[in-house]
Amino acid sequence: MAFIRRVRTKSGATAVQIAEYVAGRQRIVKHVGSAHTEAELGVLMARARVLLEDPEQGVLDLAVEPAPPTSALVAPAPEPTLLDPVPAALPAVRSSPGRVTGTDSRVLFEALAAVYAQLGFGAVEDEVFAALVLARIVEPTSLRDTARVLADLGQEAASYKTMGRVLARAKERDYRDQIATACFEHAVTAGDVSLVMYDVTTLYFEAEKEDDLRKVGYSKERRVDPQIVVGLLVDRAGFPLEIGCFEGNKAETSTIVPIIEAFQARHDLADMVVVADAGMLSASNLRQLDEANLRFIVGSRVTKAPIDLASHFRWHGDAFTDGQVIDTTTPRAGRNSDNDALVRAEPSWHPDEHPGSWRAVWAYSAKRAARDHKTLTLQENRAKAVIAGEKAARTPRFVKKNGGHTVLDEASLTRARRLVGLKGYVTNIPATVMPAGEVISSYHDLWQVEASFRMSKTDLRARPLFARKRDAIEAHLTIVFTALAVSREIQNRTGLAIRNVVRQLRPLRSATVAINATSQTFPPQIPADKQALLETIHRDGLTH
Repeated sequence: MAFIRRVRTKSGATAVQIAEYVAGRQRIVKHVGSAHTEAELGVLMARARVLLEDPEQGVLDLAVEPAPPTSALVAPAPEPTLLDPVPAALPAVRSSPGRVTGTDSRVLFEALAAVYAQLGFGAVEDEVFAALVLARIVEPTSLRDTARVLADLGQEAASYKTMGRVLARAKERDYRDQIATACFEHAVTAGDVSLVMYDVTTLYFEAEKEDDLRKVGYSKERRVDPQIVVGLLVDRAGFPLEIGCFEGNKAETSTIVPIIEAFQARHDLADMVVVADAGMLSASNLRQLDEANLRFIVGSRVTKAPIDLASHFRWHGDAFTDGQVIDTTTPRAGRNSDNDALVRAEPSWHPDEHPGSWRAVWAYSAKRAARDHKTLTLQENRAKAVIAGEKAARTPRFVKKNGGHTVLDEASLTRARRLVGLKGYVTNIPATVMPAGEVISSYHDLWQVEASFRMSKTDLRARPLFARKRDAIEAHLTIVFTALAVSREIQNRTGLAIRNVVRQLRPLRSATVAINATSQTFPPQIPADKQALLETIHRDGLTH
């Protein structure tokens, strides 16, 4: 019959083993582990009982690491160091069995908290705020449900009312200014802020009625819920620098200047380059940026190509080579004669010589052309299907009315195919200061801000928002902004998305065990790959 035995080792620990008698001698069936405290002994004893009842159970998965026994498979009769064997059928033991009272993912919380502190966010001096930020990274949820997330992370959550008061404090004490200042200092130390990127998104609300802030506006998802417009400014590595919100019906193009001005005022900056996509391209905001002595690089709409490249089309047709770059001018509004199609050479833009134009850089990519051709073919086929009555849909692209009949817009399709593969960029930086290649590469860094928005919307789930009052909404965005900064820093350190990091580290569960009127928490046994990930996260260094 199998039984549990305890052996005092030379180091003073107590080894717990499962053994059986074979021909009058004790044969060790399994070495469960070695305990150094009464709590650890209780855990091992409880584990040994489980193994006796179910031999298929795995090894101990808490912090008490099983050590290989030093004795042979068939052990001699008990020596003086052997404690009393404990047969499986007998309940009496020298120490009461350990009882696991709970497990938690405090290893993950401690890793996130370390980055939070290293970024300087401890200057806020609000532990509840920090807990809300870190909980949001792990599992975005409502304020009321955050207590559950924190408990799972091994933290004692504040009351719901206290968490609510944090939102009020965040506004009253201007936590966002403190967080943004720390973010700026980190970005300057780790890299530079001479080039910043801007984009906007919309956050909707679970609400039926509009108010002064939450309004129904343009939605790429065609939602009709009240929403707000959120602008985000990041450095070229995607690390957040500034966030702001606007009324839901505010045009995206009118948000960039207020965000930039707030960023400049906060940090007393004058010289930097702002990068934004084509959605920010409006004559008024480009003029305002230029008047503020700010340099900009924005994407241009492909529909501007026939005007900007009129000279090229006249002298070279629509033939381009892969990687070809054309450095020219584009009218600030309408048309002008700065780029004379009768002159073969493209003009070299200069602010004094071309006050009615901006610099335009156009690049051709064969890969982009193939992708554009494929898209146009799909759109053409859809248009033909609608014309033929094979598909019911709202009037798609390349469909027009002619004499009361629906026909294919051949002219528009031809114009579109002529422009495949082209991508344009508009800037007020002369070629003598920034070559065309650098203009293009700087703009392509814009994916970092798009990645940050995907993180804030998908990973951090800043929406839907359940807050109603503007101050609460602003405080919520401050929490999201801070969580985004911690997440991006972890991503920059590890090269992994924050969701990936959470999925790897959350299963590392610490266990709290009650034994002999005491309670002790054991850290998990951490595999080598997870330990390496933790060491990378915990390092306090520059990341970009």
